[in-house]
Amino acid sequence: MKNIKILGTGCIKCKRTEELVRRVVEEMGIDAQIEKVEDIRQIMEYNILSTPAVVIDGIVKIKGRVPDRHELETLLADVQLA
Repeated sequence: MKNIKILGTGCIKCKRTEELVRRVVEEMGIDAQIEKVEDIRQIMEYNILSTPAVVIDGIVKIKGRVPDRHELETLLADVQLA
């Protein structure tokens, strides 16, 4: 099972990122635990200065922007193969 965290304090971009991640994970049939992290202290542990950010298995993959669907599908496909 993959661990995916969406880091963000609750802004519109953070919510959009969370929705997109959940939708793509479901559509791709990936076994993943998705967690929304809004606590600024926890976000800072990842050395993130701007949100949203997507962390997959402890590694920051996207930060400071909403990913596009294709980028997210590519990242998750790589994760699924690993």
